[in-house]
Amino acid sequence: MRLRLATRASELAVWQAERVASLLRAAHPALEVALVAVSTTGDRRPEVPVWEMGGRGVFVADVQAQVLEGRADAAVHSAKDLQPLTAPGLVLAALPERADRRDVLVGSRLADLAPGALVATGSQRRRAQLAHLRPDLDFTGLRGNIGTRLGKVPPGGAVLVAAAALQRLGLQPSPSETLAEEVMLPQVGQGAIAVECRGDDRTTRSLLEAVDDAVVRAEVEAERAFLATIGGGCDLPVAGSAVLGPAGSLVMTGLLAATDGRELVRRWEEGGPSEAAALGGRVARSVLDGGGRALLAGGGPVRPSGEPR
Repeated sequence: MRLRLATRASELAVWQAERVASLLRAAHPALEVALVAVSTTGDRRPEVPVWEMGGRGVFVADVQAQVLEGRADAAVHSAKDLQPLTAPGLVLAALPERADRRDVLVGSRLADLAPGALVATGSQRRRAQLAHLRPDLDFTGLRGNIGTRLGKVPPGGAVLVAAAALQRLGLQPSPSETLAEEVMLPQVGQGAIAVECRGDDRTTRSLLEAVDDAVVRAEVEAERAFLATIGGGCDLPVAGSAVLGPAGSLVMTGLLAATDGRELVRRWEEGGPSEAAALGGRVARSVLDGGGRALLAGGGPVRPSGEPR
C-alpha cells in the first residue's frame, strides 16, 4: 500500500514529513510512503509579515488542499500553523511527537542585551512578551527560513527562533539561550507535528492513528481549545502551553498581551488529560475575565496570531 504525505517544501517541513514517514514505516512495515512537496502562500511571499497575510493558515491551506482534492492522502504540518478549528472535511488524525516547545534567543543572552539593543523577530507573540519584560529593547521584523534568520543577528542584538527548529535541523548557534516558559510562553502547538487526513478516509485515518501520541494530543487539544475560546481571529498576541506533569495532571497556561507588551494577562489551571479541551476553555475564560476582554476591546486593527518558526 502507498501513502502520499503532503508537506511544505521548506527544509524544516520536509524533515518533519520524513520523520512522520519513518514512524509510519515502523508501525506498518509493508507501507510505502511518498512526499508531495507544496509551495504555500507564506513561502511565496517571504518579504511580507505573516500577520499581514492572515496569520495562521498561510502555511497550511495549500497543503490541506492537496488532501481535500485527492492529490495526497494526508498532510503534515507544524501544529502551531493550524487554525484552532480543523478545516471542514479534514480530521486531525495524528499528533505523533513533540520537540522542545520553548523559544531561543540567538546572538546574545537576555541578561547581556544592553538597553536599546535590537531584537529581530517576525512574531508578535515573542515581541510582546520580551517587550513586557524588557521595555528598554528595540525590535525589528524577521522572515525567511531558519538559516536565513540565523544570519540576520543584529550587531549587539539577537534573533528569536523556535528551539524545535534548531533541534530538528541539528543547528547549534552560539551564543544562544533557551528561554523558560515563565519568560516566554510558547505559541499554541509549538514543537508538535500534526497530521491531517480526510474525515471520510477510514483507511488512512487508521494508519495514522497508529503513530498518535496520547500525551501530545492532550496537550495540543488543551492549547487549541484555549485559542479557539479566545478567538481564532484575535488581533492581539496569544500564547498557550499545556504540560503533563509527573503526577499525571495537565497544567495549562495561557496568555494574552497588548501588541506593545505594556499590558499582559497570564493565567493557569490544572486538570485531567481526559478533559483537555475543557481545561483549555477554562483558562481562556480566566484570561478574558482577568483583563483580556479589555485588551481585546482596545486592540486596534486586526492582527491574527501567526508567526514563523
